[in-house]
Formats: sequence, structure tokens, C-alpha cells
Amino acid sequence: MAHSFAVRTLAVWNGTLFGNSQLKLLVTGITGKVGLNVLPAFLAEPRFAGWSIRALCNNRVIDHPAVEVVRGSLADAACVSAAMAGVTHVLHMAAVKESPDLAIDVGVKGMFNLLEAFRVTPGARQFMLVGGDCSVGHIFHDYGAPITEESPRRAYPGCYALTKVIEEVMLEQYRFQYGINGCCLRAPWIMEKDDFRHVLSFRDQFGGPAWSEFFSPADIARLAQADAVPLLRDAHGAPLKRNFVHVSDLVRAIVMALDNPAATGQLFNIAMTEPVDYGRVAAHLKASRGSEVVEVPTPYFSNWLDNAKAGHLLGWRPLVDLEHLIESAWAYVRAPDDPRIVWYPG
Repeated sequence: MAHSFAVRTLAVWNGTLFGNSQLKLLVTGITGKVGLNVLPAFLAEPRFAGWSIRALCNNRVIDHPAVEVVRGSLADAACVSAAMAGVTHVLHMAAVKESPDLAIDVGVKGMFNLLEAFRVTPGARQFMLVGGDCSVGHIFHDYGAPITEESPRRAYPGCYALTKVIEEVMLEQYRFQYGINGCCLRAPWIMEKDDFRHVLSFRDQFGGPAWSEFFSPADIARLAQADAVPLLRDAHGAPLKRNFVHVSDLVRAIVMALDNPAATGQLFNIAMTEPVDYGRVAAHLKASRGSEVVEVPTPYFSNWLDNAKAGHLLGWRPLVDLEHLIESAWAYVRAPDDPRIVWYPG
């Protein structure tokens, strides 16, 4: 029976032939925002010298001399089984958003296929999932206290948040059922380059909430022309607090948790130490750039993703604070060969 996958072995890395190295990392989502940053960090880390790396790719394929590629869908169990051959570690980052058929294929069938193949692979040592704070509803639910790894999962409406809850639970249950070493890094909205500037833009907005929910087209056009910045207010009238993380900090957490005994069986919140306060952002941009500030009352809730556990067990601390997040986004200048890519809406 034919299956829609093909294995392509590329070059020799660090003098070790693919297929013969002792430790092999399988990565899904390697062509995304996080994956493209993880790869150079992984290759530069002395601790992983001699490891080989394989990527399971479907729509987008990486072309890198250090990466062996298996081409196919996570929903294809035979493809996943072939990709898992000889693998000792898995880093699962592939995700889709509000597309019900694809979300189920990737977030449910894909996760199941990966876990099933992992648990029967001889020598498999660690399965790491990069999850999201949509599993705790980010700004849709009022927790009333910092959200820790022990807080209840509360998905917001839509299939994407549901699949992220299912992924976390599935990984947890495979640990109970089969004793696998699973680790989940739960990240909020991931920023890089000039992303944060576009989050606050009325001209070319990245992510949500959509300004059309609060303003007329004419008002949005006026605010865009004025380069105004939004001051979102939560359901209680206070400046909204929402969790973010810079991609560089998330990548550091991935590298620190990979093959780390301290990460065995753990769920970690990987976020900025304090959530982004839209009031502080507006005040900073008004003071530093004279930006017009526009109030945006919303029905959303301020939440605080507590990252203390990652600091305690991994020694991880985010290096990008609010001022750095703002200034780096506003200072970023795109080169002609650096087009803005929105991997999926925020």
C-alpha cells in the first residue's frame, strides 16, 4: 500500500552520518516562526553536538544541510511511524488555527499518531510539546489569580483552543498510561522582529481583537492615518493585561528543557514575568513618540501566566521585558529580502 511520504537524507553533520547517530531529534513545525529560530540555537548548543535532526514537513519544506526531511502529513500514521524511526527526542510545534478539518488532523490525529509512534520506538527518551495559553483561555476567562500549571484548563470558543487543551491532556495521559517522558512548554502570544508594533497598529494589524469590533471603518482609517495606539481596557475597566513571550526567550526555554532531567513529566508556563499592560504600553509610546492614545473598552479579562515553575526547575528567566519588547519592535527595519510573514493570525 502506497503512502504519501518520502524520506530524503541530506548531508553529514558534525561528522556523524544520519541514521547512525545515537541521539536523534524529530521536529514538527520547523518552518514556522519558532522552528526557524530553534534550529540555529540547537545547532549552536555544544550539549547537542553529535545529535542528528529530522523534520516532518507537509506544506512547507526546510532545505538545510543539517536536517533530514520526511515529507507527509501528521494525520498519516504510516508517515509518522517512518519519521519516528531511530528517534530519541521529539519537539512537536506544528499547529493550525481555526480550520476545523486541519485542526483535528494536526491537533488530535497528529498528536495521537506521534505519541503512539513515540511510545513504541526503542530508545525514545523525551516528547516535548510547545503548547499555548489558549488552553487556559488567555483573555477570554477571568481566573482572578495568577495562572499556574495547576490552574484548570478553560478553552475559549473555537476549535484551535480546544485542540491545544486536548494536546496537553493527551501528553499528560500518555505519561500515566505508558510512562513516557512528556514535557509541555505552554507559551502565550509569541513575538519577533516588528510583530508587537503590528499588534498595536490600526493600519496593518496583526492578530486580535479586530478593530472592526470596536470602530467604524472611517474611524479605523483616521486612527491609522494618525498612527494612534490602542489602550485596551478589560471588562472591569482597568488597562488590559495580556501575556506575551519573545521568540528568543521561548527558544532558550526549549533548549534548556530538551534532554533535561528537571523537565521530566513537567508542564511549564513560558511567558514574560509580567503580562503586557496596555496602559503602560500606551504611556511609553505617548512619552517616547508622541503617539495619540485611543481608549478601547473590551469584554476581555486581564490574566497573569505565572512562570515561576520554569525558573525554579529549569533556571529559565525571560530576558525580554516590556520596554525591550516595544523598542525592538519599533526599531526593527526590514530588509528587501525579509518580507513580513504571518504564519497564522494571533
